[in-house]
Amino acid sequence: MNNLNSLILEGNLVRDSVLSEPAPGFKKCMFTIGVNRFYKNRNNQDVNEASFFDVEAYGNMAEYCGEKAKKGRGVRVVGRLKQDTWKDSNGKSTSKVYVVAEHIEYKPVKKTEAAEETAAPEQKVEAEQETAPAQTTEEEAVF
Repeated sequence: MNNLNSLILEGNLVRDSVLSEPAPGFKKCMFTIGVNRFYKNRNNQDVNEASFFDVEAYGNMAEYCGEKAKKGRGVRVVGRLKQDTWKDSNGKSTSKVYVVAEHIEYKPVKKTEAAEETAAPEQKVEAEQETAPAQTTEEEAVF
């Protein structure tokens, strides 16, 4: 039986995504999202806790992310945690935990005021939520 490894994160991209092709025909997109948590501490003071998560997407989803995942854009990521381990140049064991995206939704992009001023009232359309296409998992990728 598999153990449960699933999470949902919602936040904003802290920098533009980086699209790469580590093997011919296999796309990988990496980005980082910032997630804020607001709460009151014991002294009833407002606290803003910020966390940052590295995310990777593969295949078709990676290509779509390369186009849409720009700094500041709101995003919701459904995925799983993955840990890579390796030995550094000194022989010390090192590891990194990151999120492998299985589904990504992009929050609507707000139109600039200038664009809204030039559009006729009957032509104004609300931005629709965008969803990245299904991905090829790294297990399916051939290196």
